[in-house]
Amino acid sequence: MILYTPRKLEQIRQLLTRKEETVAVAESVTAGFLQAAIAQAEEASTFFQGGITAYNLGQKFKHLNVDPVHAEQTNCVSGKVAATMATEVNTLFGSNWGIAITGYATPVPESGNKLFAFYAVAHNKKLVKEGRFTGPAGEDPYIVQQYYLTRLLDIFLSQLKTGRR
Repeated sequence: MILYTPRKLEQIRQLLTRKEETVAVAESVTAGFLQAAIAQAEEASTFFQGGITAYNLGQKFKHLNVDPVHAEQTNCVSGKVAATMATEVNTLFGSNWGIAITGYATPVPESGNKLFAFYAVAHNKKLVKEGRFTGPAGEDPYIVQQYYLTRLLDIFLSQLKTGRR
């Protein structure tokens, strides 16, 4: 079940193309779904610089410069980790926009058996939007990941429409 729509991706493509801007993503909990979704847009190579799926602390530290002490204390799931991922992916891929997400798609003791994710959106290495989603309880992890993906695309589209805040 894919919850994002081709129309939403087309709007993102049009806005980025019109502004002559690009986007890159850094993801964890969505495990590459965000990259796959954006790559489905028409002419994605004209605005999508690429992405990285960094699933553990070692990779988040090595490639995205997250603070390893903080990341270890939070199991890599915090607003600070998401914000660092978003701004660092701007540098890593040379993009105008950076989108990042980290969280839980399955209940685990480290999360208090709750589903949630932190996200961040950066523009030219400056954080413009950040927050937290609560995942839909009792759902298959795939559905939770798709839920996060859809919410994040909505937020990014809103940022593109309203400007950089």
